[in-house]
Amino acid sequence: MMIQVMGAFIAVISIAVTFGVPKKFLIHAGTVGAVGWLVHLILSSMGLPIVTSMFFAALTIALLSHSYARILKTPVTLLLITGILPLVPGVGMYQIVYYLITDDQKLSGYYFNQTMQIAGMIALAIFIIDTVFRFFQKK
Repeated sequence: MMIQVMGAFIAVISIAVTFGVPKKFLIHAGTVGAVGWLVHLILSSMGLPIVTSMFFAALTIALLSHSYARILKTPVTLLLITGILPLVPGVGMYQIVYYLITDDQKLSGYYFNQTMQIAGMIALAIFIIDTVFRFFQKK
């Protein structure tokens, strides 16, 4: 499990460098992504469905991103976009195309449904945390 978390940390830092995130925020971006992936792994190992674990992991990532952004006085998107990337269902998208090519509509439909649910949960989690922070923001 810790190898996967370290892999997520390194992957997020690599993506952050590619996106041009300033060096002083790279460790924070990596931490956001690694903690989110850790939450996903823990909840999945507890038997929660993948969609539910992705939702709570995305909530964690959005919460950490907003918190770090206020502490570090940087835009939220700097940490949120890079931190959320380990949760993006790339394997699901690959499986959709693979099963479409092999003419297996049943499995293609299953993975399409699952991928759309995961993407929707990620977007919903980001929306919820963003709304909470905007609600309590000083006018």
